[in-house]
Amino acid sequence: MLYVIGLGLGDAKDVTVKGFEIIRKCDRVYLEAYTSVLTVGHETLEKFYGRPVIVADRELVESGADEILAEAEVKKVAFLVVGDPFGATTHTDLVLRAREKGVKVQVVHNASILNAVGCCGLQLYSYGEVVSIPYWIENWEPDSFYDKIATNRERGLHTLCLLDIKVKEPTLESILKRKKDYMPPRFMSVAEAADQLLKIVERKIEAGEKGLAFTGDSLAVGLARVGADDQRIVACTLREMTETDLGPPLHCLVVTGPILHPLEAEYLLQYATDKEKFEEMTKQKESP
Repeated sequence: MLYVIGLGLGDAKDVTVKGFEIIRKCDRVYLEAYTSVLTVGHETLEKFYGRPVIVADRELVESGADEILAEAEVKKVAFLVVGDPFGATTHTDLVLRAREKGVKVQVVHNASILNAVGCCGLQLYSYGEVVSIPYWIENWEPDSFYDKIATNRERGLHTLCLLDIKVKEPTLESILKRKKDYMPPRFMSVAEAADQLLKIVERKIEAGEKGLAFTGDSLAVGLARVGADDQRIVACTLREMTETDLGPPLHCLVVTGPILHPLEAEYLLQYATDKEKFEEMTKQKESP
């Protein structure tokens, strides 16, 4: 049996009782460690579960999936995922491959950022398409995520932006020389994400585009370590977000819709860096 188990968003104790009981009885336990991370290391998980935990990086999951599934044909194998098991397409692919091989699969769900983002007070059914913001590198600065945010704004919807994570990424030199050498881990901050968005906006303004769906003065919400004891939430303009430090990862960014429901505005007010400015911004845009 292959058990795909969500761990939630905070620490070792966020696993469900069902998930914990299954992990304790499994022969092999893998921790997927490249689409997201917990606030604790795998050593803490091993101590809590009372089981050895094998850290599964991208290379192991994508290249060694057959090995994991071969084990699951004869043993009880747990595949642990931060958040919910179906928060990334990689995990969907693993389940499909398991079923193709006739391996039984049981999924244990948990909280993910897709529902926990409700902690900032913006109503979940008022979100549009979720977007991912990748790190820009030399000669590669994609901006398609801007168009998706703009479309959501035009429909009156908020946008949850998931921010890039670089874990065990090979260096260009190692790829060329075919040797294993990895870059240090990087986790995009809300400030970095807001800065890239603002640069796209500025380029469009310089190109003479009119009627932009959002600008540096639009309202944004930064969230960090959602579900952890030191969770942080900040509401300010997109321009102000470029100078906001929310501390260690993981971060995510919300670009709000142009109109806030009165309850959303009332709840979000507690996180505003400038409450008077926030009330002025939302007062003109509240729903009737």
